[in-house]
Amino acid sequence: MWPWGHLAVAYLLYTAVAHRRFGRPPRAIPAIALAVGSQTPDLIDKPLAWNFGILPGGRTLAHSLFVVALLVPTVFLVADRLEHRAVGVAFLVGYCSHLLADIPPAALSGEFAHAAYLLWPVLEQPPEEPVAGILDAFLHYYALGSYEWVQFGLFAVAVIVWYRDDMPGLELVFDPLARRFETRS
Repeated sequence: MWPWGHLAVAYLLYTAVAHRRFGRPPRAIPAIALAVGSQTPDLIDKPLAWNFGILPGGRTLAHSLFVVALLVPTVFLVADRLEHRAVGVAFLVGYCSHLLADIPPAALSGEFAHAAYLLWPVLEQPPEEPVAGILDAFLHYYALGSYEWVQFGLFAVAVIVWYRDDMPGLELVFDPLARRFETRS
């Protein structure tokens, strides 16, 4: 799945829970933590596999449920110590939704070999086409088929929902910029 597909899935899931549980849209800092969490597995695995050759594939270490088993209590411990549990939960929702969204549609028809990454290193990864880095992946590795168009559609829906939620997180970017330019006038 492309980065914007992961972001869309994570945001739509998180905002639905926030509205249902709290009767409001997501708050700014948890929304940012959610976005970061939704990208983290790829930000770890893809460079370590494609650019440095340390991992055997772009869905291995950070995509493994064994790492999640260590990550969840660690994030809760740190978030509780910092008294920001909502931020930790949002990060974990983004992270875990990434792993689930990476399960290819073929797994729904019984081809589970492509979901073996969830149990890496116990289960071996199916071989991947060689990728010469992130840029090569964007230019050659990913195709624009129906699955990718669905992701664009999900992203469009997520942007509309985010807009209707008053664009949580955006104020953390624009408020400091506005204050900075106001002081220079």
